[in-house]
Amino acid sequence: MYIKNIKLSNFRNYENQEIELQNGINLFYGNNAQGKTNILEAVYLCAIGKSFRAKKEKELIKLGQENSKVEIQYEKSDREGKIKIELNEKKRVFVNDIKQEKLSDILGNINIVMFSPDDIEILKSGPAKRRRFLNVLISQLRPRYIYNLNMYLKTLEQRNSYLRQIKLENKSKQLLEIWDEKLAEYAKNIYEYRNEFIDKIKNKINKIHSNVTENKEEIKIKYLTDFISKEKYIEDLKKTWEIDIAKGYTSKGIHRDDLIFYINKKQVNIYGSQGQNRTVILSLKLSELEIIYEEIGEYPILLLDDFMSELDIIRRENFLKNINNTQILITCTDEFTICDKMWKTYLVNNGNVIKR
Repeated sequence: MYIKNIKLSNFRNYENQEIELQNGINLFYGNNAQGKTNILEAVYLCAIGKSFRAKKEKELIKLGQENSKVEIQYEKSDREGKIKIELNEKKRVFVNDIKQEKLSDILGNINIVMFSPDDIEILKSGPAKRRRFLNVLISQLRPRYIYNLNMYLKTLEQRNSYLRQIKLENKSKQLLEIWDEKLAEYAKNIYEYRNEFIDKIKNKINKIHSNVTENKEEIKIKYLTDFISKEKYIEDLKKTWEIDIAKGYTSKGIHRDDLIFYINKKQVNIYGSQGQNRTVILSLKLSELEIIYEEIGEYPILLLDDFMSELDIIRRENFLKNINNTQILITCTDEFTICDKMWKTYLVNNGNVIKR
C-alpha cells in the first residue's frame, strides 16, 4: 500500500499544491511553521476522516478562504483508489468520486500508523488518550466498531440527560432500565473488539520491546474495564443509579476503560524514565504496524512527525532499519541520510513543497 499523489487546495497554509510520492521513504524538511505537519495531517484526514490535532474543522481551511479540498490517490495490492474530502460549512467525503453518506465509509481504504512527539501523552495523560489510540487502530480494521462506539456514546448522552431530568424534574427512575439495556448491548460489542486487539498488541509488543531494549526490559499491559458480561454490566449500572442521579452522569462503564503499561513490573508513566516512555511508544507503534499487516496482508503507511527530535541517532537508525516494505512520510527540520535505504527529500518553505 502506498500513496502516489497528494493534492491540497486551501488546506492550512497551502493554496494549491500537488506532491508526488515514492513507494519508500519521503522526507519533508524545513524550518518550523512552514507546513510540514500539514501534509501528514492531510493524509491522516483522508485515512481516518478527522484531524489528529484540530479541534474544529474550520481550522483546516486556509485563512481568508471559505472552502478547502484534500485529494489522495493511493495504490494497494489489489486496487487503486482515490479519497477526496471537501471542507466548507459541511464536510463531504468521496471514495473514487462517489459521495459517501457516512464519514466512516472511508475507513480501511488507506491504513496508517502515526508517530508524533505528542504520542508520549498516550502514556502520560489520562485514559482518554489511550482509548483514542485503541479507537483509531480498531476502526481502521473493523469499521463496525466505530458504529458501536458512536451508538454507545449517543446512548450514554441520552442516559446522562435523563439522569438530570430525574434529579431536577422528578422523572421515573425505572425508565433508566431502557438506557441500561442499550448501553450494555453496545458495551458488549465494544469490549469484544477492544479485548481482541489488546490481545493482539500483547502478542506483538513483548518481542518487539525485548528486541529494542536488548532483552533488558519486560513490558506488560493491563486492560482495565468495567465489563465482565452484559448481565453484570446491567446489574452494576443499576447499583449506581442513586450516585449517577446525584452526579448527573454515568459513573461506571466502558467509556472509562484504560490501559496500564508496566516495565519490569513498574508502571511506566509513573516510574519510567523519559527514554523508557519513548521506547514504549515506539514498541506500541511497531506493534500497531504489524497488526495491520497481519490483518490486511500489506503494511500501512507510516507517518513520522518531527521524528528526529524524539530519538537519538542510534535509535532512529535501528528503528528505520527494521521497517521494510512500508511507505514512510517523515517530517524534520534538517535533511539527513537514512541508513542504506532509498528516499526522496522535499524542502517545505512557507506552504510550498520543492522536490530536491
